Amino acid sequence: MDRHTPWPKSVFARNLTEESGTTELMDDLGEALTLGRGKIRMMGGGNPAHIPSMQAIWKERMREMLEESTGEFDRVLADYDPPAGSPSFRSALADFLRREYGWQLTSANIAVTNGGQSAFFFLLNRFAGAMADGSEKRILLPLVPEYIGYGDVGVSASPLFDSRRPDIELIGERGFKYHIDFDNLAVAEGHGAMAVSRPTNPSSNVLTDEEIERLRGIAAERGIPLIIDNAYGQPFPGVIFTETKPVWDENVILTMSLSKLGLPGTRTGIVVAREDIVSDIRSMTAIVGLANNNLGQALARPMIESGRIRTLAMEVVRPYYRHSAEQALALAFEHLPPEVPWRVHQSEGAFFLWFWFDRLPVSCRELYRRLKEAGLVVVPGHSFFFGLDTTGWDHARQCLRVSFTQPEEVVTAGFRILGEVVREVYR
Repeated sequence: MDRHTPWPKSVFARNLTEESGTTELMDDLGEALTLGRGKIRMMGGGNPAHIPSMQAIWKERMREMLEESTGEFDRVLADYDPPAGSPSFRSALADFLRREYGWQLTSANIAVTNGGQSAFFFLLNRFAGAMADGSEKRILLPLVPEYIGYGDVGVSASPLFDSRRPDIELIGERGFKYHIDFDNLAVAEGHGAMAVSRPTNPSSNVLTDEEIERLRGIAAERGIPLIIDNAYGQPFPGVIFTETKPVWDENVILTMSLSKLGLPGTRTGIVVAREDIVSDIRSMTAIVGLANNNLGQALARPMIESGRIRTLAMEVVRPYYRHSAEQALALAFEHLPPEVPWRVHQSEGAFFLWFWFDRLPVSCRELYRRLKEAGLVVVPGHSFFFGLDTTGWDHARQCLRVSFTQPEEVVTAGFRILGEVVREVYR
């Protein structure tokens, strides 16, 4: 056999190695960091901002660990934690959630994963795909666009998602907002779970408390879990600009993360769930990676124990990103051509502005390519509409996600480029 003949791929390998929006996004992020900000403006990835006061806090905590006589730093570097996570971290978080929200849970309801992406890889494949009883299940996404990172995680041969179009509310001349179309939700026997992110990545949409309560009721009635991705939400990192009520019960699986507090490199995801689901996550972690990264748990544990993490989220992280969002919106109105029929989703949380370019003369994929040639990286919107037949629905090919976490000069230059290229495309 010729040595260049490719070896056959399993379904698992095919699903995780073929063209992927997630891989492209992370490749763009790496390329931007390698080339430097002077050559390319990275406004596509979900990397959090380097908030000086938060970085100072993490540095101080690291110094404390180095200087402690208990040997904590040595243990973090040299010892495996149990696959469900550090027992002291899990206990601290369970105590915090009981104090903060009155949720009836213990450390047995908490599992740690190697980042939020790993948590969803485990959870989505736990509840959908080829089931042990021979049936096939799918994850129902009540509303798309939804987080690009979910789209390619399935390991079965069958599609993993069944998604629903949103109702689109037009707001003023330039705004809009997505809502769940409950009349067409149609939860069926073939659905293994429902999943939403709140705030929603990419659009910054925040499902209302009423929408969440309706989803909880429907999921409980059907005997399936409602999975809520809380990577940007309450109680931390708190990057949510509307008043919302965090929810959890034994029919809800809540995921959280330390990444958006400024610790993405520690890869610390959190799953809050029933004990049997935590046990499943523990087993999956042990088989796939033995254990998780210890560092993030050790850094954050004292702040969770004291409740300081909530204060930091509300008084440092949330105001920083709210201000950044307001600045980004102002730059959009300054640089995007007034003659172009563009709209921006209501900015309700997370790190992004989500633009809809109505009657876009080219695909969003082509617009992404032209912007990249001009020195700006964003994320084309079509990759966020997975699990849905978008034939005849132009909206799915007219959107872009733009991050505003980079330094002010980068964001300003990026919006200038966006305006110039969009003007040229519509000309």
